Amino acid sequence: MAVTLKSGVLIAGSCLAAIASVGSVFELSSGQPDWGVGPTRLILGFCVPLVVICFYAAVQNARANQK
Repeated sequence: MAVTLKSGVLIAGSCLAAIASVGSVFELSSGQPDWGVGPTRLILGFCVPLVVICFYAAVQNARANQK
């Protein structure tokens, strides 16, 4: 697979969103999130689909640029 700058940025975005998702789960499981329950759930709800979308887009980009 050929890794391009675009696919690298998408993978990095996917990793950051995954880290934010895991952090949100830990915050919610603690019972008292630092930013409150609402914003933490919003971050979790935004980041989970973002992980999938960015990862899928990165794979598609790398496949399109195969030699």
